[in-house]
Amino acid sequence: MKARIRAVRPWLPLALLLLVLVLSCVAQAAVNEQANGGGRRRRRSPRRSTAAADGMVPITLLKSAAEKGAVCMDGTPPAYHLDPGSGAGNNSWIVNLEGGGWCNNARTCKFRTRTRHGSSDYMERHITFSGIMSASPASNPDFYSWNRVKIRYCDSASFAGDNFDKGTGLYFRGQRIWDAAIQHLLSIGMASADQVLLTGCSAGGLAAILHCDQFSAFFAGKNTTVKCLADAGLFLDAYAYTGCLRGPQLEILLRRNRSHAGSGPEPAAQLHRSSRRHLVLLPSERNRQHQDPHLPAKRSLRRLAGFRDQMVASVKAFSGSRSNGLFINSCFAHCQSELPATWNDAPGSPAVQNKGIAKSVGDWYFGRAEVKAIDCPYPCDNTCRHII
Repeated sequence: MKARIRAVRPWLPLALLLLVLVLSCVAQAAVNEQANGGGRRRRRSPRRSTAAADGMVPITLLKSAAEKGAVCMDGTPPAYHLDPGSGAGNNSWIVNLEGGGWCNNARTCKFRTRTRHGSSDYMERHITFSGIMSASPASNPDFYSWNRVKIRYCDSASFAGDNFDKGTGLYFRGQRIWDAAIQHLLSIGMASADQVLLTGCSAGGLAAILHCDQFSAFFAGKNTTVKCLADAGLFLDAYAYTGCLRGPQLEILLRRNRSHAGSGPEPAAQLHRSSRRHLVLLPSERNRQHQDPHLPAKRSLRRLAGFRDQMVASVKAFSGSRSNGLFINSCFAHCQSELPATWNDAPGSPAVQNKGIAKSVGDWYFGRAEVKAIDCPYPCDNTCRHII
């Protein structure tokens, strides 16, 4: 995959945590999501206001960002949800980049303008924060009191690119959305944070990789702990066990945006260059799109084992650093850092080496222990929650 992204700045003192579910066929995943109505919402007026139920976090539309050209695919303003911190977490921030797949041609991109992944008109006005975003001290003991922000995903290119397609009338302004949202958060208090964590899952996880250096640069010269967590964001340019070569689909996506996306290595290569940074990789090796009942079981398992080996090999370089970390499990579960059942729903949540995801992430972020957890090959792990 020849991804066009901004170059890494080796001098930045980053910390990057990757929680990755590797998807083998991006195009097929997008088609499946659309077939299931993923992201489709009845259009709602941004002016409509309803009372939030307990635990629901209201939306904020960044209308000032739209004035700078930072818009969703259909030209509507970007949005975010903020649950303010309290107590000891009042000056700590989690910024979560929402995921939601990609589009790779005019038809699929146009379709997304009628969903929350292409238009803020279709976004829920209140959402629930769970997993690492939860406000519950029982389920999220390390981060529950932090300022927790979810930046909504509506550019369909992992918050990357800066382009306008005259043929379709669609905007691909992910980079502008990223810049505007972060600048806004800095202006309302994040600039003085003691601790910050950039997170994301799937398309948002890839965005966390692409933007980790830029995120750290906002705090250069300050005594701020800056780390990044990418859940399901490492996409290999390799054949998955289904025999599908995953890389070219994302190349189609990035080609649409590369005129303004900068230049640099693909995500796996970027991780290699980030070997001095703190990195935890928490990939699950399987995905619902890959359950192929027509493949003989032995052949399927051989291919899956081969894909696992490629993934483990791809993170070998950066895993040599103590500050980097790995948590790779063999479960059919996507976005495990954001789901209560997989994040910290003890007993019964996934674990590797007798340690669950929430504890592993906390140990990595706060430096309590080195995290280098790689699961045995599928189907050995009986702690898995196969929920997709």
